[in-house]
Amino acid sequence: MKAVPVRTCIACRLEKPKRELVRVVKTPEGEIRLDLSGKLAGRGAYVCNDAACIRKLGQKKLLARAFSMPVESEIYARIEEEFLGGQN
Repeated sequence: MKAVPVRTCIACRLEKPKRELVRVVKTPEGEIRLDLSGKLAGRGAYVCNDAACIRKLGQKKLLARAFSMPVESEIYARIEEEFLGGQN
């Protein structure tokens, strides 16, 4: 039996199977974007596939902590818009 990869949501701190989470990636060029495929190159942070956790990213500036760099509020807004737009 194969082990299921587990990751921790940076918003709610719950451990879940990797496939149940959405990856946010900082590319080698420094761009931060939503990675729905989970295959983009770069440093990844995981968040629940839930609107409340996505909103918490911007409220608590969690990506700035995860990527050890300042992240502008426009990036949080874009990620939230991409996520909520993909839910329809």
